[in-house]
Amino acid sequence: MSVNAPVRETLAIDGGQPVRETLLPYGRQSIDEDDIQAVVETLRSDWLTTGPKVGEFEEAFAAWVGAKHAISFSSGTAALHAAAFAAGLQPGDEAITSPLTFAATANCLLYQGARPVFADVSPDSLTLDPEQAGSKITSRTRAIVPVDYAGHPADLDSILRLAERYGLVVIEDACHALGAEYRGRRIGSISHMTVFSFHPVKHLTTGEGGMVTTENAEFAKTLRCFRNHGISSDARHRQAVGQWHYEMVLLGFNYRLTDIACALGLQQLKKLGANLSRRKQIAARYDAGFREIPEIICPAVRPEVNPAWHLYPIRLDLNKLNASRGEIFRAMRAENIGVNVHYIPVHLHPYYRDRFGYQGGEFPVAENAYQSLISLPMFHGMNDGDVEDVIQAVRKVVDHYSS
Repeated sequence: MSVNAPVRETLAIDGGQPVRETLLPYGRQSIDEDDIQAVVETLRSDWLTTGPKVGEFEEAFAAWVGAKHAISFSSGTAALHAAAFAAGLQPGDEAITSPLTFAATANCLLYQGARPVFADVSPDSLTLDPEQAGSKITSRTRAIVPVDYAGHPADLDSILRLAERYGLVVIEDACHALGAEYRGRRIGSISHMTVFSFHPVKHLTTGEGGMVTTENAEFAKTLRCFRNHGISSDARHRQAVGQWHYEMVLLGFNYRLTDIACALGLQQLKKLGANLSRRKQIAARYDAGFREIPEIICPAVRPEVNPAWHLYPIRLDLNKLNASRGEIFRAMRAENIGVNVHYIPVHLHPYYRDRFGYQGGEFPVAENAYQSLISLPMFHGMNDGDVEDVIQAVRKVVDHYSS
C-alpha cells in the first residue's frame, strides 16, 4: 500500500462500521421530470407503438453517432439477433467473438444456427485480440463480432482489415460503448453493423431497448423487416395511405421498440453528452485514487480511443493480497459498495461446456482476467460523495488484505 494509506480499520464484514449506510449499486438509471413528461405525452397520444416517436428517435440517434441508418429494437439482445440475421448467418456457419462478454453476444449466433468461435482477448483492453481472431478463421467463418468491453473500443482497424481480406461482416457489440470514439470517429459509424443497448445501467435508457446502426441500406431494410414479423410495411404507413394489405417476406420476430420507450430515449439522448462527461470525470477520480495502490490494476486506455466508461473494472493483483477475489468482493459488499463482476467467460457457462466441450484453459487471458476482475460503481448519477465512498472502501478493504 501507499505510505499515505489510512490506519487499518475493522472491516464491516468482520463487524466494523461500513463506509456507507446504504448500498451504492454498480449502475442505475437517471430519470428526471423531462423524461417523465415525454413519456406521459406519448401515453396521451394516438400512438403507443409503431408511431412517430420511433422514427424520430432513430433519426436523432443516427445523427448523433454519425451513421446513415439506425434501427431500433426491443432490447440489445434482439438487436444482436437481428444483426446476425442480416449478416446472413445460418446453420453450419461460424462467427468469431470474445469469450469475455455477456452471454447474449454469443447466443445471438446460436439463434441463427451458427457456431460461436471464441478467440482470446488482448491483455490490456480485454477486447478481442485481432491476431487470435485471425487464427480462428476457416472456410465456414462469416462474421466477426468484437465487443467494446466496458466501453473501450476494440481494435476496429485490424478487425475490419481481417474482414475485408476474408469477405466477412463485422457486427460490433457496442452495448457498452455508446459515445465512445475510435481514432476520432464515434462508435456506430465504423463497423458494418454496430449494436447498442438501452438497459437502465447504460449511458441512456429506454427501459429495455437496443439499436443497430449501419451504412448499408440493404442491411437496414432487412433489419426493419426482421423486427416486424418479417412484414415489409408498418402499421402507421398502412393507416396513412388507407391500405390494409401487407406481405410477410421473411421469417422475423416481434422485436419492435415502443413509442413510449422511444419518447424516453429522445429525452435521454439530449443528456448523453453530459452523462458521458460525468462518467469520464468519475473514471479520472478513480484513476487518481488508485494509482498508488500496487494491488490494483486500473483499466487501460489505448491512445487512439476515448472510452465511454460503461464500467470501471479494476483487476486485483492477487499475488500481493492474502485473500481471493471472492473474499474481497464480499468485503466490498459489506461496506455497502455494490461491486459486480463482468464477466464469467461465456465458454465456462454450463450450457457452453455441455454443448461444445469446453473444459477451461482454452482462453487464458480472458480466464485469468476473470479471476481478478471487480467492477466498481460507475453511473452518471453518482455524486462526488459516492465516488469518494468507493475509493475509501477499496482502500480500506485492500489495505486489510495486503500481504
